[in-house]
Amino acid sequence: MNSEGGEKQVRRALLSVTDKTGLVEFAEVLANLGVELISTGGTAKTLRAAGLTVKDISDLTGFPEMLDGRVKTLHPRVHGGLLYIRGNQEHEAAVAEHGIEPIDMVVVNLYAFEKTAATPGVSFGHLIENIDIGGPSMVRSAAKNFEDVAIVTSVPDYPALVEELKANGGALTRETRWRLAKQAFATTAAYDTAIAGTLEQIDGTPAPEKAASIDSTAFPQTLRISMPRAQSLRYGENPHQRAALYADGSGLGVAGSKQWQGKELSFNNLVDLDACWELAQEFDEPAVIIVKHTNPCGAATGATVLEAYKKALGADPVSAFGGVIGINREVDAAAADEIAKLFVEAIAAPSFTPDALERFSAKKNLRLVEVKPAPPKPIIKNVSGGLLLQEADTGRVVESELDVVTWRPPAAEELRSLLFAWRVSKHVKSNAIVYARDGQTLGVGAGQMSRVDAAKFGAQKAVLPLAGCVAASDAFFPFPDGLEVVAAAGATAVIQPGGSVKDQDVIAAADKLGMAMVFTGIRHFRH
Repeated sequence: MNSEGGEKQVRRALLSVTDKTGLVEFAEVLANLGVELISTGGTAKTLRAAGLTVKDISDLTGFPEMLDGRVKTLHPRVHGGLLYIRGNQEHEAAVAEHGIEPIDMVVVNLYAFEKTAATPGVSFGHLIENIDIGGPSMVRSAAKNFEDVAIVTSVPDYPALVEELKANGGALTRETRWRLAKQAFATTAAYDTAIAGTLEQIDGTPAPEKAASIDSTAFPQTLRISMPRAQSLRYGENPHQRAALYADGSGLGVAGSKQWQGKELSFNNLVDLDACWELAQEFDEPAVIIVKHTNPCGAATGATVLEAYKKALGADPVSAFGGVIGINREVDAAAADEIAKLFVEAIAAPSFTPDALERFSAKKNLRLVEVKPAPPKPIIKNVSGGLLLQEADTGRVVESELDVVTWRPPAAEELRSLLFAWRVSKHVKSNAIVYARDGQTLGVGAGQMSRVDAAKFGAQKAVLPLAGCVAASDAFFPFPDGLEVVAAAGATAVIQPGGSVKDQDVIAAADKLGMAMVFTGIRHFRH
């Protein structure tokens, strides 16, 4: 059946899938449309168990599945049936001479290599065995010959294909076949990328029975990035810039979030949501982070989300207007009632109670985003002519690792505030100074060219009293002047990495001012 729309009838389909979700239902539709079903191994068994008539691949090829299933579809009667050009006289003559029948559709998804690689202690031999050969070969053959063959590699495509097949009497349009072919080549590219990337991370050449010892932290010799586009965005940072979101398919993190309500997420929304969500994950107790242009203008912890929100808002209510909020706990009705009083662009949280969703529903444009925590991933930045790759900054400091360098150690209350301020400073653009007290930021000096300016700016931003607060500096004080500004603002204790050639001068200044100071031995630049 050919038409002006380039429709091609599906008369014979080969099905060989690892993921059998929706398989039987899809195959039933094909069978009801008169399509002959050919299948392999476990797929054939599943279809027969559902009462469908299936022809074994060995009956098509004349060869049994062999070598433990390694060779079953690698045969001219499979690939010839996929690759020959219908209507081409030479091709038609060749397939007729060798008894090759056309295959009009291939339904394939590949061995779950990435899932196997992620299995703790997986043996090297088992990992290698889960490299699919026949599947990708059929996918490529069918996709190359999309003019005559439909290649189906994605379970979510089944419903739309069913509708089209039923509407067209078992035929698919050229447009659909072309869309499926492009998706198929993207699938094999991503599959090969996953294999190459994983094998590159294996140390040495282990024996088949030995653990593969995959070092997921190793930097690859070749950086391979393959992610499907999850969403086209209205624009980028500015209206004249185009933008899109790409996701790794894990369903984790901001890129894999679920949006409950509100307008479409913008580029800037996503960047800010990631910033506030990541900072919120630094804390074990309930935490609320309010972000503006990726910097926290208010951050706080509390016994409840409501308490933490009130403290975060109180730190800088002016900057909070139009901001983005990250919360590390389920948002309840009490917190929703209070947050709803402020104009905010978006809220990221692990969940929202039904009552909270009801409270927010009156604010139609407010974006509510449910996020599942994602493991830290390497950070990639573009530079002209290439990319920079670095590990995520997962460094954390606990009380026992602090080095008290002044004659006066911090009091217990100061110490708690110092550790809180330090975690916040990690997520503030450098140069960064954070003033805090009792699990609440009081002033944030972010992105300044001079650390002295950051100290001054953070103090100027404070709307709450700074007397008796503490201060965190993301990198060392190169001279005593920055410390003196912090002290003049009201801070009584300071946390900083240390490591300056002027450390002794800075320590002497702290002692002279009666301040407590601790060194972390770790820096948190964020450019």
